[in-house]
Amino acid sequence: MPSTGNPEKSDSEAKQSPAKARKKTPANKKKAGKARRPVATKVKKARTRPKTNGQAVPAPEQHQNSAPGGASIEDARRTSEQILGANPLIGFDGREILGAIGGLFRILSIRPDLVIREQTGLLLELMQVAMGDSQVAPDPADRRFRHEVWQKNPFYKRLMQCYLAWRASLFNILESSNASDREKERARFALGLFTEAVAPTNTLLGNPGALMRIVQTRGKSLWYGARNMIDDLLNNGGMPKQVDDSQFRVGHNLAATPGAVVFRNDVLELIQYQPASKQVYKRPLLLIPPQINKFYIVDLAPGRSFAEYAVRHGIQFFALSWRNPTAAQRDWNLETYLAACKEAMAAVCDITGRKDCSMIAACAGGFTAATLLGHLAAIDDQRVHNITLLVTVLDTECPTLMTLFSSKTGIAAAIQRSRSKGVLEGRDMARAFAWLRPNDLIWGYVANNWLMGNKPPAFDVLAWNADSTRLPAEFHADLLSISLLNPLVRKNKLKVLGTPIDMSKVKQDNYIVAGITDHITPWQACYESRKILAGKTEFVLSSSGHIQAIVNPPDNPRAKFYTNDDLSLDAEQWLAGAQVVQGTWWDHWRQWYATRGAGKRNAPKTLGSTAYPPMDNAPGRYVHQK
Repeated sequence: MPSTGNPEKSDSEAKQSPAKARKKTPANKKKAGKARRPVATKVKKARTRPKTNGQAVPAPEQHQNSAPGGASIEDARRTSEQILGANPLIGFDGREILGAIGGLFRILSIRPDLVIREQTGLLLELMQVAMGDSQVAPDPADRRFRHEVWQKNPFYKRLMQCYLAWRASLFNILESSNASDREKERARFALGLFTEAVAPTNTLLGNPGALMRIVQTRGKSLWYGARNMIDDLLNNGGMPKQVDDSQFRVGHNLAATPGAVVFRNDVLELIQYQPASKQVYKRPLLLIPPQINKFYIVDLAPGRSFAEYAVRHGIQFFALSWRNPTAAQRDWNLETYLAACKEAMAAVCDITGRKDCSMIAACAGGFTAATLLGHLAAIDDQRVHNITLLVTVLDTECPTLMTLFSSKTGIAAAIQRSRSKGVLEGRDMARAFAWLRPNDLIWGYVANNWLMGNKPPAFDVLAWNADSTRLPAEFHADLLSISLLNPLVRKNKLKVLGTPIDMSKVKQDNYIVAGITDHITPWQACYESRKILAGKTEFVLSSSGHIQAIVNPPDNPRAKFYTNDDLSLDAEQWLAGAQVVQGTWWDHWRQWYATRGAGKRNAPKTLGSTAYPPMDNAPGRYVHQK
């Protein structure tokens, strides 16, 4: 069990122009909170239509995806930027939720003057709505009101304007109060749950797209919607599905890059990918994926696979595939995973005939990798030459969305819940997280799946996200305790595998990737990792969000990233002076890796070695465990 010393008290989309980028996290200042709150803008005309990118949505039943306003691939991409992904969440304790609701009522009760003022303004605005003179319009990013009926039909336009004006008035009261930033954020969450739940688009009569769908399908959409709802109630915990995962099969059109399992223990399988070039870099690359969600976020559909990209460009690529634990593995902790990683490293070095390797890690896997580097530094083990960290926060005092309900009480409750079950269910975490983004992750799919009778779109990232895993109770406890104690910024605060961790001894060159619109691991928090890792840092900021920062293939025409060699600047100054580079960071990273690949040699003709012969074909057995 890793030792973290004595607990300490810890309760504490960027705009397009890089110079004006601002933080958007739950614990941020007033400006960040206001930027994210619901707004009703006043413009003469504001019509928002479904966005498309020319890609077809696979669907076994044509009628299921033909409705106007139905979920599209563009909607799926938006959803993919909101999902929890590979980050363990503290979760919600009932007392914390009640506390947030109670805080909201206290805020409203102590300033009756604000309530009266806003309600007077609301009454005047509703009169304007009734007369047809109101200029209230939805935020262009609000997908609920994109159907043209909301603008053309007088009844529905007034219904929309009444809802938006009422909703904005409530948030105006909250923002005008003298509550602390944390109190406002928690109250904002509670208020958002209520206002988004009562939106007219969540009802059949209040959703013109759903009514039109009934006419178009001669009533069949009611049957399709009821069927979808019953299936979700029985098989998806009552939550609407976000993806049509019937279109994907792991090992066929996901995780399909050729390779073989060359090592297996109780914790992981080690996959070696088949070289796809005549020559390869001598120094291999080992992926440490997050322990929640499966490893193939780096091996999605062909053409969007980082593993495929790596081997095509001469990189000897190895990936860990974690076993999906059950309650029988409840005692696995951080040290269990670190010891398994060391075994896998030994196999990689033996197979490639190298004394060292490179490492790439993402999200919670990045924290595992950093801790492993600290341990290796303590025992003077030089087997890792350089490391790449993807959307990883090492300084847990930096505000992130994960800390909305983070407190000693909340963390203790989360640990107790997982210990009582033996595991933390990834599905439960995703369900809890969805309520932090209810419009994008819940109500939009209620309207699409249940009211309109559509299937959700088929999108590889969402299929990966739905293929959830579990965390052992003790490892979950370690992660949450570490998030409270923030030991990597404090010398010898954490002890693992018998060694104290001093990150100032971690001298490896490092390449850090963050996403500018990432609200889960905000780029400013990822940027702070440069202060923890003592080696030479290359920091790259992708123009996308959390998951799309990882899945960033070269054929993405919208891809760009920011670079700036001056890492002495604070985050906002760094961005203000950054250079914009069109294209994907994958190509930029490959050039960085080439100078650290130890030269090239002929590609091996076979996988594995005498000590580590090939076993199952990639993606192995563990990835199929449910």
